[in-house]
Amino acid sequence: MITYLLKSGLLLAVFYAVYKLLLENERMFRFNRAYLLGSLIFSFIIPLQFFTFKPLFESGLSTIQLDEIVIRTSQAPLNESFIMQNIFYFLIRIYAFVLLVLGLRFVLNLISFFLKLNRKETRLMNGVKIVLTHEVVLPHSFWNAIFVNKTDFEMGKVPSELIAHEKAHLEQKHTWDILFAEALRVVFWINPIIPYFIKAIKLNHEFLADEAVNNQFGEVSNYQNLLLEFASNKQTVPLASNINYQITKKRLVMMTKKESTLKIVFKVFVVGIICSLLLFAFSSEATAQTMDTINDKVYKSGDLEIKQPEYPGGIEKFYMFVGQHFKVPAEVSKNSVNTKISMQFMVEKDGSLSEITILKDSGYGLAEEATRVLKLSPKWIPGSEHGKPVRVLYTLPITIQNNN
Repeated sequence: MITYLLKSGLLLAVFYAVYKLLLENERMFRFNRAYLLGSLIFSFIIPLQFFTFKPLFESGLSTIQLDEIVIRTSQAPLNESFIMQNIFYFLIRIYAFVLLVLGLRFVLNLISFFLKLNRKETRLMNGVKIVLTHEVVLPHSFWNAIFVNKTDFEMGKVPSELIAHEKAHLEQKHTWDILFAEALRVVFWINPIIPYFIKAIKLNHEFLADEAVNNQFGEVSNYQNLLLEFASNKQTVPLASNINYQITKKRLVMMTKKESTLKIVFKVFVVGIICSLLLFAFSSEATAQTMDTINDKVYKSGDLEIKQPEYPGGIEKFYMFVGQHFKVPAEVSKNSVNTKISMQFMVEKDGSLSEITILKDSGYGLAEEATRVLKLSPKWIPGSEHGKPVRVLYTLPITIQNNN
């Protein structure tokens, strides 16, 4: 789970950086809308690896990552493990509690809007449902209606441009985007990148609505002045599309910015290349293969079905064998060393171990001791591919815990 959250968070960060650097300042609002929503979707789907790509260069050699062996020189580390486990469960409870609170708030906001939609005080204007409210707020839209202050509407203080702006939000189904992004924020509230995506999505919605108004009325300067008159009003409504969302210099400038077709085509091409590289990097079989565990006796490497080697009596017996024969050097116990090493070995076609290699050493003769123990191992039942014996490469991490 932690690995999944880290991968999805990394993807979100990269996608958002690409948006800020290449897309945010271009008049390609519809493409940006698709890019932002697609980034959210794929950032949480790609790490699940529903599909994989074959690596460009395959070694033809299968590698299996064994579970970590922990060798303890005293019983004290057991208490540390127990404490860490309790901390983990405590963090899980905190996550679930915050998720429950945010989810409840999200649902209450939805219920509040749908209750307002069923109010009797409604009007029909240019084919759009207008809900009159006594709340002192700017016009905003949600689902299939525009919400307007009743007094302002009856006194004719709501400009037609503002109604057209909110109508554009409805016609382009912007409510769906916001609900989707907000639901993700509830579930993945621990991810700090999602709020930035929501901010970008809402601002891009304003670009799209502004464009629709200017296409309809053709008076950009008058519309800009109208927006500035409302800029001081900060009362907004959650989940709704608000007329004054980030009325900044960037938004006003975007209305009159000229498009460069060549630049847009180039940036779309670059974005496509980056997205393809990310998809390949996070979905290649090389990435997926590190997830192979010793729990399954048969696994797939590419299109080949391989039966992996077996230690006599099962892999747990192998872990016991290493633990029983491993002699912790006196210097490690004397200096109260807690450290890790990593070994690699090959199970040959006849089941013997060869090519025992030290991948990570921390000194004190620990890696040499691990090498000695692996050389003592009895022969394994060899692995096979379509009934033919094959060589299989293993990696074995070992942690030494000492509390003397």
